[in-house]
Amino acid sequence: MVQLIDRPTEQRFIHTGVSWDNFKAIQQGFADSPNIRLFYFAGELEILSTSPEHEIVKGNIGYLIEAYLLSQGVDFVATGSFSQEREAVASVQADESYCFGARKPIPDLAIEVVLTSGGPDKLQRYAALGVAEVWFWEAGSICVYQLHPSGYQQASESQFVKGIDLDRLAQCAEIESRSQAVRTFRLSS
Repeated sequence: MVQLIDRPTEQRFIHTGVSWDNFKAIQQGFADSPNIRLFYFAGELEILSTSPEHEIVKGNIGYLIEAYLLSQGVDFVATGSFSQEREAVASVQADESYCFGARKPIPDLAIEVVLTSGGPDKLQRYAALGVAEVWFWEAGSICVYQLHPSGYQQASESQFVKGIDLDRLAQCAEIESRSQAVRTFRLSS
C-alpha cells in the first residue's frame, strides 16, 4: 500500500518595508535554522518554516529528477536550496535547483514545493534573478513556467528535463516512502 503524506500547515510570515541591509542581518540570524526559508523581493521579507512533509516531497522530486536525468545522459549540476541573490532586489531559496551543462551563479531550473501558500506569486523574485524555468509542485500537480522577455509563461513541458512525465512525477512526489515513490515512478517510465 502506498501511503501519501499529510498536508500540514506551515508557518508563513510576511513583512514589508524591509531594507536589504536589515534582510541580510535577519538572514544571518537564521543561518543555523535548516527548516526556515527566507525570501526577499523589493522590500518584502517572507519567512517560511518547512515541515517534514515538505521535505519528503522536495526530496522525492529531487531524487526522481536526478535519476531521470542520469538515465537520459543529461549533464547537470544539482545546486539544491542555496540562496540565489541579486543585491538589494531579490533573494530566494528554491527547494531544488539545477544548472545544465555547467554550474552557473543563477540556476537554469528552480523548483518550489507549495504545501500551504506561495506558488506563482513568487515568480517576480525569480524573474528579477533571471531563472529560465521555475516549477511549482502543489496539491499533486506540477506547473512549469518559462521566462520570456515579457515575463513567465506557463508551459506544458520542461525545456531542460525533456520527456519527463510531470503528472507521474507530481503524484510520486507525495508518496511518503522514497523507495515506493521510485518504484511507482519507474513503472510509468
